Amino acid sequence: MSSKILIADDEQSIVVPLEFLMQQKGYQVMAAYNGEEAIEKIISFNPELILLDIMLPIIDGFEVCQMIRSNPNWKDIKIIFVSAMGREVDIAKGLALGADAYITKPFANKEIIQKVREVLGH
Repeated sequence: MSSKILIADDEQSIVVPLEFLMQQKGYQVMAAYNGEEAIEKIISFNPELILLDIMLPIIDGFEVCQMIRSNPNWKDIKIIFVSAMGREVDIAKGLALGADAYITKPFANKEIIQKVREVLGH
C-alpha cells in the first residue's frame, strides 16, 4: 500500500501541481486549504506525511504542527514545512516545533520528491 500524503497549503497553484507530482510517484494524496481543514483531514485521512505551509488561514502551519506533536495518536506523522518563509529564524522555529524537514518556496520537484522519500524512509 502506498504512503498517504496530506498537502496543506492555501495556494491552488502549489497544491494542484504537488498533488499531481505525488500521485505520479505512487502516493495517495489529499489536500487541505486551511489549518482547520488540515486537522479534519488528519483525522479522516490519517496521512503518514504532511507537506505543511506556514501561512495558512484560520490556523497557521506552526500551530497545526504543535497540535500534531501534542497528540499522542499522531506522533508518527511526518511533517515537512513547505513555505516561502525562508529566514533562518523561521526554519529554526519550524524544526524546533517538531517538523522533520523544511523546504523553502520556490522549490524544484526533484528536491521535494527527494525530501519526501528521505523523511518517509523510502
